[in-house]
Parts: sequence; C-alpha cells; structure tokens
Amino acid sequence: MSKLLALFVAATFITGTVGLAVAQAPAPEKKMEKSGEKSGDMKKSDGKMKKPAAKNANGTVKSASADSIVVAGKEKGKEAEWTFGVDSKTMIKKGGKSITAGDLKAGDAVHVRYSEADGKAVAQAVTVKAGGTAKKAEKKAANPCAAKNPCAPKK
Repeated sequence: MSKLLALFVAATFITGTVGLAVAQAPAPEKKMEKSGEKSGDMKKSDGKMKKPAAKNANGTVKSASADSIVVAGKEKGKEAEWTFGVDSKTMIKKGGKSITAGDLKAGDAVHVRYSEADGKAVAQAVTVKAGGTAKKAEKKAANPCAAKNPCAPKK
C-alpha cells in the first residue's frame, strides 16, 4: 500500500509540474499574413497605428468659415500664417461654451491644437483666449478717455 501511495504522490507531482510549465510558456505569435502584413511591419504598441503627434499654434483669426480657419501668428520668431481644416470632431470653445467655426471673428486671439494628415493641418481643438484684440478695440471705442487717464472719473 505504501508503494501505491508513493506512486500516486509522484504522479500528482509530475502532473502539477508539467501543468505549471505549460501555463508559463509564452503565447504563440499571431499570424498576420492573413491581413497582408508582415510581423516586422507592426508597431510594438499592441499592433495599433500611432496617431500623429498634436501640434500647437497661437495667433489671431484672420478669417473663418464653416470648414476652415486662417490664423496669423509667430513661429520660431517669424510671422506665420496657418490654414486649419475644421471637421465634425473639432472642438471650438469661447468663454467655456461650444461654438462653431463660423462664430469666430477676425481678430479673436486663439490657441489651436492640430495634427497633420495627408499634408494638411486639421484642427482638433480651438480655444478663444480672453482679451483678444477684437475685445480690446471694443473697450477703447467705448471709453476713449480711459487710455489717456485711467484714474479720471467717468462722466
């Protein structure tokens, strides 16, 4: 009986060891030949294509329409002008509220987060900054004396 018990314990030990070894074996690589891709073509990030890096631009709106925005600003110390495409995914905010590209006015100071796709700049998010040049011009027109003597009493 003791030999039978020893044989049973040995068999259980071997089965457990083999089971652990199989469980720790690396998973076989997925075949990608079906989709027409070679294994070297995939990125290491789980095989997903990486999105292009987002870029930023700051400036003032020169013109805006329902599908594009033209912004003038500075890039690397030089004057620059960008034309950004606008699509249904573009988020445009002014004063914390969502607006459309057509609501933007020439002179609005903006920050644009964009990416380049197929050689074109596409806006992902546009934020109208407070205190844009259009607002400054309105304030000067409303109170022309304030610029000369800000401490003078209003009439």
